[in-house]
Amino acid sequence: MTKYGLVVAAAVVYVVLTGQVFAQNEFGKYFKDETCRFDYVHTGTKGSEQISLDKISIEGAWPGSLTALIDTLNLGEYEFKLFDADQDRVIYSRGYSTVFNEWQTTDEALRGAYRAFSESIRFPLPLKKTRLELFRRNKRMEFEKIFTAVIDPSSTEIIRDALLPKFPVTQIIHNGPAHEKVDIVLLGDGYTKKEMKKFLADARHYADQLFATQPFKSRKQDFNVWAVSVPSDESGIDQPDKNIWRRTALGTSYNTFGSARYVLTMDNEAVRSYAARAPYDFVCILVNTPRYGGGGIFQLYATCFTGAESKETAWFSDYVFVHEFGHCFGGLGDEYYTSDVPYTDFLPAGVEPWEPNVAAIVTREKLKWRDLVAAATPLPTEWGKNLYDSLAAAPRSFQKNAPDYNEKRKAAAAAITQFLDKHPLTNVVGAFEGAGYLSKGLYRPAVNCRMFSKSLIDFDPVCSRAINRMIDLYSK
Repeated sequence: MTKYGLVVAAAVVYVVLTGQVFAQNEFGKYFKDETCRFDYVHTGTKGSEQISLDKISIEGAWPGSLTALIDTLNLGEYEFKLFDADQDRVIYSRGYSTVFNEWQTTDEALRGAYRAFSESIRFPLPLKKTRLELFRRNKRMEFEKIFTAVIDPSSTEIIRDALLPKFPVTQIIHNGPAHEKVDIVLLGDGYTKKEMKKFLADARHYADQLFATQPFKSRKQDFNVWAVSVPSDESGIDQPDKNIWRRTALGTSYNTFGSARYVLTMDNEAVRSYAARAPYDFVCILVNTPRYGGGGIFQLYATCFTGAESKETAWFSDYVFVHEFGHCFGGLGDEYYTSDVPYTDFLPAGVEPWEPNVAAIVTREKLKWRDLVAAATPLPTEWGKNLYDSLAAAPRSFQKNAPDYNEKRKAAAAAITQFLDKHPLTNVVGAFEGAGYLSKGLYRPAVNCRMFSKSLIDFDPVCSRAINRMIDLYSK
């Protein structure tokens, strides 16, 4: 390197370090190094909602970045902002999604039923009175304010002894201070006290699966992973459709919103309290059952079953864990469209989704990932959709009680795998119709991706970019 080059490199390092020091000074100007948890009740029905304060508590040291205080990614159905009351400037913000907004798209909500959900947002504890505002996207995908509160750190109503009795915390992966890394906490549900060794083995296994998948593999040094050993009274979790009920620590259950494989918990208090045993930015819940299932909501948590019902399906949970974490971490939308889901208008036709990997507008001038599309690639991009649809639909015609049913299903799955693996556009970024649970009108960026097919494939370039941007937000 030339002398001039050394001077330029030194200057770049100086600018970066100076920027980090300035940002940390900004943190110290407005916040204490503690975590404030704002719990609220979210209630309503289709087309209406109400936010009501539940409680505010302190959870210990702040695990998040000291420099990346403002979320610029524009992801999530909701967003919250903290405002400095004196200067009326935003000092902290994050986008997120909720169980409530998913429930609003179900038939139950469409019938006018009302339900209430416990939710939480977390942020560094302000040094002085600060205004909190919650926003939700309207039909034009623009954020509109729906709630305002004042956070007064001197208030006697703030709970400062909210932590439950301690449970063991294990470092699965440790690469540095929480402020400088993405911290994931793994919780187990349906593991009894005698099954804690199994939980820790599962925690290590699924962490390995995540970091065997790109782009997480290349960014492993930017993560810490923790496991909190919380025992349940009984082994397994609720399966309402099979009349199976278990007393568990987190209350996870299959059949969420009527979908057999959708696993969520409505016990937000338990999830947040147990997770707070470790420094965390993101939560994953491992459920101690071999039945296929899982779920993932942006900035809330991901769930995944553990184990397998047969040797042939042993890899299914590896796929599910990484796929659901894609929802929770990257704000990624489902790219598949041939499976049954409990929603009726989760991504309404004609509306550009906020998810970074699903698009309704696919012109070369406005496609959200247009910079990754080669000039020679047509938009929309023909990919043999009719053939794929016929392959995906074939199993519906099979007689489940027929002696050759399993063989036919295996053959059908193999045909789909071959179609995707041998596709001539495998490495091409374009606009491929069929995404977000809709066969028509929504597009995904690649023929195949971890968000599209049940496979151990890596994330496509658009999903990978979204993941890398989120890593940067939490580790810089």
